[in-house]
Amino acid sequence: MEPALPATSFDREIGTLAEFDAVLAERGTLAGHRVQAVDLTGRTSALLTADVSGAVFLGCPMEPRAGARVRAAGALVFPPVPGLPFDPYRAHLYAPDELFAGLAGEGGYEATPDARAYAWFRRTKADGDVFASMLRAVHDDSVSDALDELLAGARVVGVMGGHAMGRGTDAYAGAARLGRCLARAGFTVATGGGPGAMEAANLGAYAAPHDDKMLAAALQLLARTATFTPSVTAWARAAFEVRERFPDGGTSVGIPTWFYGHEPPNAFASHLAKYFANATREDGLLARSGAGVVFLPGAAGTVQEIFDNATPNYYESRGEPTPMVLVDEAHWTRHLPAWPLLRALARDRAMKGRIALVESVDDAAGALEAMG
Repeated sequence: MEPALPATSFDREIGTLAEFDAVLAERGTLAGHRVQAVDLTGRTSALLTADVSGAVFLGCPMEPRAGARVRAAGALVFPPVPGLPFDPYRAHLYAPDELFAGLAGEGGYEATPDARAYAWFRRTKADGDVFASMLRAVHDDSVSDALDELLAGARVVGVMGGHAMGRGTDAYAGAARLGRCLARAGFTVATGGGPGAMEAANLGAYAAPHDDKMLAAALQLLARTATFTPSVTAWARAAFEVRERFPDGGTSVGIPTWFYGHEPPNAFASHLAKYFANATREDGLLARSGAGVVFLPGAAGTVQEIFDNATPNYYESRGEPTPMVLVDEAHWTRHLPAWPLLRALARDRAMKGRIALVESVDDAAGALEAMG
């Protein structure tokens, strides 16, 4: 059974107009609340009369007289920043449709908000503007907050693997089966949100509510555009063709970064927590994978992720070690022998019983369950 992500609960945070109205109706006050990226231009009468003492408005458009009144009444107002291709105060994670808006037009991928945000990042990172740095930090903190709210109570399994894994390969199909198996077992699949193994695992979770024929058909459609080079546009459009043909897919999370902006996010993660800071993204993905992490064959990035996850397990700095499953014995013992080192680290430590090496993706979910 494909898992439903827990409902988000709000106490003092307001992220939609419906929540704004509900808070006023139920509590009669906005005092002490945080309102994030809600267009309040149609709520002037409420803002002119409500108690807003101690409230904070983050990037909320409002009429000038409403803004003047809430400031005078003791609220703190951070106005929207014009001209940005993203909202630094956003209250929710991205959806693929949002990041890829405009993909079907003449401009293709280069016209999408995702590509424009990457262009902004490259430009402002090079000029060292402290204001741009602050905006990136505020954005990433907002994304982390939204991610924590989304995943509260979920059994999250991280799936790590290389971006170079091509559509149409046995490895890609295997990673997709893994994502489907994990989702059907009640886990929430989380990946780095990019192409290759990451896309495949998110695709599998997307396919979980459908019959098995759906995944086979999707893999066949995607194989026509094997990689995101030379054309991200063609690669992404193929994914949206699958989504249009097979709507109502399952939920999963992708956590990509504009730091590697040449690697686009994939369209099969239902929720995308996209960051500017890669270090925040990498640590956050592993830290939130409390039900375990599966490491598919990869290169330097995946090796780094193995030992990024092994370190807190070794020192038990996050509590009980989380399960770690490495897939493909030949890859992790001979090609890139991370397994012998990992096993040596685990000797006489609590993590010893929380690591496993399996031959194929079909064994990974069972290994996780056995260690869970």
